[in-house]
Order: sequence, then structure tokens, then C-alpha cells
Amino acid sequence: MLDLNMSQTILIVEDNDDDFEATERALFRKKNLSNPIVRCRDGQDALDYLNRDGQYASRDEHGPPSLILLDLNMPGLDGRQVLKRIKQDDALCKIPVVVMTTSTAQEDIDASYRAGANTYVHKPIYWNDFVEAILRLHDYWFQIAVLPK
Repeated sequence: MLDLNMSQTILIVEDNDDDFEATERALFRKKNLSNPIVRCRDGQDALDYLNRDGQYASRDEHGPPSLILLDLNMPGLDGRQVLKRIKQDDALCKIPVVVMTTSTAQEDIDASYRAGANTYVHKPIYWNDFVEAILRLHDYWFQIAVLPK
């Protein structure tokens, strides 16, 4: 079992407050996660965080995140564009990206994997199903998978 330490941040790129809060609650209440979680509400904010630009230019509390949970459908720079930029950047491309979206469109699934997504998850509508999906993601990425340093 991989034991993550406090320096391994989870970046959640999510514009929907309810979905973010549900994800955070599932991780903290059900798994007692001790890793820091950073939320970015849109694609540009996420890229600024990852590249230490804009308001994040002086951040030094954590290195890059160990895992990114990325929504596809956001205003402005959407998750599709963010995913492409992450996976084309030599400094960021090793970070696992889990696309979490309401989209079940096959073209979104195919495009996400072509762009380098590590996993594509359809967000369940019902709370219990949503929590179960988050817990399974946690178990896979933090207990089974070996993440890059």
C-alpha cells in the first residue's frame, strides 16, 4: 500500500460547488485523507496554479499535485483544453489526470484518452453513487497505483 505524505497534493478542478463539496466530504469523512486539497474553479486558474503564475507565482507550500481531478465542462478554458496543455508540458505530463464529468458522450471519452487522460469517470447523479465512485478512485490511486514523484 502506498502511504502518501502531506506534501502530495490533490488538485480538484471543479466549477460546481456541490460537486466539489461532495468530493471533499467523501475523501475526508470516509477516508480520513490527510493530503492537502487545492481547488481551482476554472481551467485558467488550474493552469496558473500548476505553472505558478498569477496569484500562485509566489506559492511554495507544495510542489506539483500528485493527482488532478478534472471536470471537462467549465466556463472559459474548459477541461479538454487544460488536459491537452498538461499532457503537452514536460514538467506536468507525468501527473495523473482523472477526468470527472457529467458527459457520457463517446467523443468526450475518446478525446480525453487521446489527450492523455489517465482515467475517465462519469459523475454519478445520486449522492451514494457519487461517494462510492470517489472512494473507489481513492482506493485505486492511493492504495494500488504507484504515483510519480
